[in-house]
Amino acid sequence: MRSPKNWLAILLKPFRKHRAEQELDEELRFHLEKQVELNIAAGMSPDAARRQALVEFGGVQQTKERVREISWGYPLEALLQDVRYGLRMLRKNPVFTAIAVLTLGLGIGMNTSIFSLIDSILFRSLPASRPEDLVLLRWHAHHQPKLHGHSSYGDCPNNRSANNPNPNGCSFSLPFFTIARSQTNLFSGITAFAHAPQLDLSGNGAATIVNNAQFVSGEFFSTLGIKAALGRMLEPADDTPASASAVVLSYGYWQSAFGGSRTAVGRTIRLNGLPFTIVGVAQQGFSGLSPGSQFDLWVPLATRPHLTPRWMPKDDGGGSWWLILVARTKPGVSVQQAQTAVSLLYRNETLHEEKPLYAEADAPGVDVVPAQQGLEGFRRTALPPLYILMLAVALVLLIACANIAGLLLARAVGRSKEIAVRLMLGARRSRLVAQLLVESLLLSFAGGALGLLLARWGTYGLMVIATRFNSGPPPFNPQLDGRVLAFTAGTAILTGLFFGLIPALRSLRLDLTPALKTGSGASTAGISGSKWYSLGNALVVAQVSLAIVALITAGLLVRTLRNLEKVNLGFDAHNVLVFGLNPTLAGYKGTQLDPLYRDLQEKFAAVPSVTSVSYSWMALLTGGEWDTDIHIPGTPESERVDSDFMPVGPRFFETLRIPLLAGRDFSGADFSAASLRSARPPDSPPDPAAAPIPVIINETFARRFFPNINPLGRHVDEAMTEDKTRPRGPGWDVVGVVGNTKYEGLRREISPTMYVASGGNGWFTIRTAGDPMQIVPAIRDIINRRDNNLAMFRVATESQQIDKLVFFDRLLARFSTAFGLLAVALACIGLYGLLSYEVTRRTREIGIRVAIGAQRSNVIRMVVVPGLLLATTGAAVGTGASLGVSRLLSSTLYEVNPGDPVTLVGSAIVLIVVALAACYFPARRATRVDPLVALRYE
Repeated sequence: MRSPKNWLAILLKPFRKHRAEQELDEELRFHLEKQVELNIAAGMSPDAARRQALVEFGGVQQTKERVREISWGYPLEALLQDVRYGLRMLRKNPVFTAIAVLTLGLGIGMNTSIFSLIDSILFRSLPASRPEDLVLLRWHAHHQPKLHGHSSYGDCPNNRSANNPNPNGCSFSLPFFTIARSQTNLFSGITAFAHAPQLDLSGNGAATIVNNAQFVSGEFFSTLGIKAALGRMLEPADDTPASASAVVLSYGYWQSAFGGSRTAVGRTIRLNGLPFTIVGVAQQGFSGLSPGSQFDLWVPLATRPHLTPRWMPKDDGGGSWWLILVARTKPGVSVQQAQTAVSLLYRNETLHEEKPLYAEADAPGVDVVPAQQGLEGFRRTALPPLYILMLAVALVLLIACANIAGLLLARAVGRSKEIAVRLMLGARRSRLVAQLLVESLLLSFAGGALGLLLARWGTYGLMVIATRFNSGPPPFNPQLDGRVLAFTAGTAILTGLFFGLIPALRSLRLDLTPALKTGSGASTAGISGSKWYSLGNALVVAQVSLAIVALITAGLLVRTLRNLEKVNLGFDAHNVLVFGLNPTLAGYKGTQLDPLYRDLQEKFAAVPSVTSVSYSWMALLTGGEWDTDIHIPGTPESERVDSDFMPVGPRFFETLRIPLLAGRDFSGADFSAASLRSARPPDSPPDPAAAPIPVIINETFARRFFPNINPLGRHVDEAMTEDKTRPRGPGWDVVGVVGNTKYEGLRREISPTMYVASGGNGWFTIRTAGDPMQIVPAIRDIINRRDNNLAMFRVATESQQIDKLVFFDRLLARFSTAFGLLAVALACIGLYGLLSYEVTRRTREIGIRVAIGAQRSNVIRMVVVPGLLLATTGAAVGTGASLGVSRLLSSTLYEVNPGDPVTLVGSAIVLIVVALAACYFPARRATRVDPLVALRYE
């Protein structure tokens, strides 16, 4: 066994080259002299003995080389030699090196930037202690459960589609959570959480609306291992009906709303008019468990009945599912054991109650899955745009690699004599390939280092753009962590091999005799089969193909954006201010709502420059939508259809300039009746003896359900419910027809819609003669003078709301267009470089042609036609490939097909025109060749 001293000597041997060479010379000299002595002893003369010894050794230098190769340190020594030589060669060609490094840095940097965002969304661990131990509970069955209510806010996938034969989800009832929490033999900790409704927060300056609050069980923070930055976290004792109401703030909300004051802990605030004590601030960096969630505060589950408007006892019963359950299995209990035990509890709870939620054949059960996998949060909405951008920047990087490969091919041809000389001196071809690959890898590593720097700037820019409409910090925090660095290193290595291997192999296809005869400027001397630069042609075709894919993708996204921007809204969105107001959070109830809204409507209308004011349940194009099941008389009694539903206030259609096509608008009597209806308890049964409710329908409703007849005066029934004991309501009578309008969003098709008179709730819509935002201070002042506990929220113009709806489409269109144009530019630069090289290579031929009378047009055609042929071939290949790639965009596109001929043909024309420009300049240079100079060339 070697001593540590000997191992150190071996490790340092490659770095002590002079000493090692000296020892090798001495050893070879010793063996050579011994052989000479033996030959002399055998009767040879001294000269003959030395000559024979050298023959037997096979050459001293060759013997040295073989000895070096069998040394374990030889690969490292060879690598160091190649690195030094590669650096010298790159330094010798600074322009080429700068272009290659900048191109690679841009491509690798863009890829790293997008990957860092994907990494932060897809691979980042949940913000909890030991997140790998957390599990999520998910139910499954063969049919839908018979529920009173179901809520899911995107924490995890819920597949409850009526067409799904095996529905599943992760929302559970409060009684089931109580049972699961009692299973201390299975879980060392289990917690439940759910989104809270809008909360009106007062007692800390002006009243504000909190949209990001969460109900959590008392074990929430202890189960997740979240510590307090200030004060304490919620505890099980806080989650009881008899305990004093406590609230915990997120670190970011504490900083923004309370100025980071330590006196905030212990302060009493009011949520929906109820007193709550701030007991602590969560540790920095935690704003919720689900990926991308950003909560401002947390309150105990026990406070839900007091903070939820129109809450009823059955909302916390076994038929109301709204809680997400996350647990830690107890040490010694496997996930399979926990799953079996919880599934048994679930079956007992849902099958054997007084009102079973399933039939036995439904086979209900529970899956226990890793929380990291099961909690998706905002991943589903954030990842698709990033995947599209990742595809675009990957195409740019591939084109850049092909471009540099073409440059290296041309450069390798210029080094043909150097390579031929090295081969003649005995260098092995594999050794030369390795040395050329090291040069390529040096370029890619330099590009990767530059790419990391560009990625930091790019990621920051993307986050600033992506959070343009958000008031808080970005939901994801990309960082250059180990995965991102590994991705960049891997990309750099693969990139270097990709653009370096083929040129390195191609450069060794030398015919040594002609290569040694020509000068270094001989373009193709000694390269067999290089009369037509076929490998360079293939690289150009590949670049053009990838560029056309990027350009077509950009074209489809741009057309989608244009289609969305040109959508017929059905109303005039200019000079319209919208904002939300929820008086129920400030304690207003029943008949108090209608007088409040009427009073505010009158005062808003008196503000200078205001031309019209109305209100509705939800402002158009703000993302909310209400639909209801109805029954059309004359169809089977059990048949139900779906219709959008919108309660609106006085002058709603006038304010938004929605045309009234037939019938009448709502009257004062209609609104008075609506006010009385809104004052009834939320779950009170309908009165069959009541008069039908007046309703105004849109064109789509009239065409679909009353075709070829006058819809005015027609009656619409409420759909039959599964509860046969519940009477059917009085239904609706059609009193008017208005034009179609977009309701929830731009992409959704216009559905049949019913408008009813509102008893006072929701959003205000104000039309002005000038800029709507200029009246916001006056509107705030009116509301504060009426009641300073009322808080406005989501204040914006209708145009800003529309911009928000198309923001990510605009972002995708702009980025993909930039990447597509960059791809086209790189591809055409590659084509230009190839044709310029061809003109240089064929200078003598061109001179001879001109000397014997070739016309200028013939010379241009000789250069341009092959270039256009390459571009056309690449465009054809890329167009075919884009049909498969663009189908991945089908869910993102709007009113444009992946195979849209206008986009395909337009993209091809743009590329061919740019390619023609790339062909023209080398062609013009070819026409200016002086025959006398050309005949002396080379």
